[in-house]
Amino acid sequence: MRPHLFSKLLLIFSFTFSFAQNEVTVEGSVVEQDTNIPLEYATITFKSKPDNNIVAGEITDSEGKFSTDVPVGTYDIIVEYISYKTKNYNNKSITENINLGTVALALDIESLDEVQVVAERTTVEIKLDKKVYNIGKDITTAGGTVSDALNNVPSVAVDIEGAISLRGNENVRILINGKPSALAGFGDSNVLSQLPAEAIERVEVITSPSARYDAEGTAGILNIILRQKETLGFNGSVSLSAGNPDNVGLSANLNYRTEKYNLFTNLGWRYFDAPRNSYNDVTYFDELLDDGTVNTPDFRRIIEDQEVERLNRNYNVSLGMEYFLTETSSITGSLFYRLGSDADLSLNESDRYNNGAIVERTLRREKEVEEDNSYQFALNYVKQFGDDRDHKLTVDFQYEKDKEEGSTFLNEDYVFSDQIDPDFIQIEQELTDEDQKEFLIQADYVLPIGEDSRFEAGFRGNYENEVTDYRLNQENETTGNLDINENVSNVFDYDENVNAIYSQYGTKFGKFSFLLGLRLEHTQLKGKIDSRLTEEELQAEYDFPIDTDFDNNYLGLFPTVNLIYNLNNPDSDTEESITLGYNRRINRPRGWYINPFPSRSSRTNVFQGNPNLEPAYSSAFDLGYLKRWENFTLTTSIYYQHETDSFERVEENTGQQTTGINIIRTIPINLSSNKRTGAELGFLYTPAKWLRLNSSFNVFQFETDGDFNGVDYSAKNTSWFARFSSKVSLPLKIDWQTNAFYRGAQQDAQTDSDGILSIDLAFSKELLNNNLTMSLSVRDLLNSRKRQGTTTTEFFERYSENQWRQRQINLSLIYRFNQQLNKRERSGRGEGANGEDDFDFEG
Repeated sequence: MRPHLFSKLLLIFSFTFSFAQNEVTVEGSVVEQDTNIPLEYATITFKSKPDNNIVAGEITDSEGKFSTDVPVGTYDIIVEYISYKTKNYNNKSITENINLGTVALALDIESLDEVQVVAERTTVEIKLDKKVYNIGKDITTAGGTVSDALNNVPSVAVDIEGAISLRGNENVRILINGKPSALAGFGDSNVLSQLPAEAIERVEVITSPSARYDAEGTAGILNIILRQKETLGFNGSVSLSAGNPDNVGLSANLNYRTEKYNLFTNLGWRYFDAPRNSYNDVTYFDELLDDGTVNTPDFRRIIEDQEVERLNRNYNVSLGMEYFLTETSSITGSLFYRLGSDADLSLNESDRYNNGAIVERTLRREKEVEEDNSYQFALNYVKQFGDDRDHKLTVDFQYEKDKEEGSTFLNEDYVFSDQIDPDFIQIEQELTDEDQKEFLIQADYVLPIGEDSRFEAGFRGNYENEVTDYRLNQENETTGNLDINENVSNVFDYDENVNAIYSQYGTKFGKFSFLLGLRLEHTQLKGKIDSRLTEEELQAEYDFPIDTDFDNNYLGLFPTVNLIYNLNNPDSDTEESITLGYNRRINRPRGWYINPFPSRSSRTNVFQGNPNLEPAYSSAFDLGYLKRWENFTLTTSIYYQHETDSFERVEENTGQQTTGINIIRTIPINLSSNKRTGAELGFLYTPAKWLRLNSSFNVFQFETDGDFNGVDYSAKNTSWFARFSSKVSLPLKIDWQTNAFYRGAQQDAQTDSDGILSIDLAFSKELLNNNLTMSLSVRDLLNSRKRQGTTTTEFFERYSENQWRQRQINLSLIYRFNQQLNKRERSGRGEGANGEDDFDFEG
């Protein structure tokens, strides 16, 4: 492809000021040869003879017209447009005003094919502080979700429950277009399983974030950049998908762009049934009490077999407008709305054993319904100063609100029991209302210094409030009524306020570039618990100190250093570089990690927050290497991270029982340290036009050290994961893609987890002059994506199997219209729409 239009114009304009005498006017128009459609932003360049210097230049307007003044003389006139054949007027003598008439340019088919090949291929770019993966035409995720697409990005893994990890670490920050967003569900990555994969343009894997980014996320940041069309006029795409288990989705991306404004919208609707299942086999041990006596459990062994039907209906819509105030400034406003309606029905059969014989069986029914409404309003203002597009000010304001209303009805009945008068099992109803609000105010200023240096400074204020109203109603054995349990019901009002300022400086000299930054953040974590129980009663009930009205403040400095050294040989076709990064990060406990009131996954298993949790801090080093040949790209890195006060979830016996079964709670704690060391290797290889290969391998070791309530939870473990993807272009415009992923076995303080294998298969065919793509995909071909593991504590041993989503077969259709000319960028406008700007010092 030809050089960027705006860069070329800067060069052209730098010469025009030298000529102000004996000028004449040259005008004309440029159109597409076959359709006579005017071509806006076509370039007309005048080179003087015989020295061949650029004397003047012009671009066409929205009607394809141009007019420029040049000194009298003889010129080579070049008319060019991206993906079209160039037209030359050589040795043209210009002595008076002339009109070149209508210049018709023909499509350059070979060039256009090259552009399309690049656009379909997943490529990697190495930046000073990130790796950028341009999502190609991944047909295995056609009709799928953002979570499905992320699972094909190197260094990233999405587990069976939708949790996202980066290099095996789940404390990863998710951003949308460079900012926290309601599209990412206020930090709940499960929302990403509701957004269509086709919305993604690229994913930035930021393992060594610079100072411009929020310091949250010890593993790093995943910045998801959504597609935004640049083509003038009305264009877009519509996709339809259907599958088994029941999965129907319809989405549309529409865009209308003129010289003065750009209107865009994304609409989506999805209905799906995502059945899941789980199996738990628990053996309980005798417990030695403090007084020396032995507590023997009522049941030695309990086997639970659960089947869950999950019906989900999701609607989302985003509307936006970018308005170009001047040639150097624009303002963008957008509104996003999402409605989720879920209905889950769970059947859990529980068999209880003593002395190897079954003594009791119950069937528990759980019916859960949830309504989730969220919306986001955002404003973005970009101002460029002078002719330098890199000298600019960006200001953002964002407001988000989310409301969730959930109800769970639990009813457990005996199938049989060897007891004459078995324990009474209460009917229970859980009611949860959650209201979340978040404000974001951000300003970033970028000042270029000379040709190869840049200074940046900014401010970000993020203010979040979450109110959780939890009520537990339980059946009264005497009256049969559902009475509120005052000991558990509560209202938790939680605030997280973060104010930050930063500055950073980057420069390039020779083959060496660096980016140094420093970020100062003040964090306020404030919470108030409204409960019938006093602090003393809460401490006695839950066996740790609880502050019902806390206000914790933390001030931290977060330095970042990113270096890159280009090893390129000017005479070589290869690209080669070495990168080195250091950053300090923070992991702030979220509201549900702090709320001390338990939330139940069943009557016998609860999750309980820890109000004494402190933020965790980490320091990380990353050394990377990239080498790119014509058809082969190799990336590799080694990394080390040391985290203090790291979070670890542990399971322990509460000492309480229900119907003779011990209640087990899971609680997050601050362990003293977590050391993580790892290495990764990846390659992209295109040995032929019909074959593309993509693979990555990541191995890591983590070591935790700490204790809680007298129990040592130290552990050391090595694990790995790998992925492989191949895409074969078959005759008749048919593509065949296979993706395979394997995560090795791993251990933590209490659980040994088995390895997981998953294989995806897909075929696609282009129709209607490549405007329609039909895809058939099978995700988890072998139905093997299951979490299996054994958890061992001093009170019990549990073997478990969990399958969050069964094998999925999808058929999808994607129709694109008026996008065939979308091969250019609008010069110098809309830079703020895609999030963070880049330091492109690597050349």
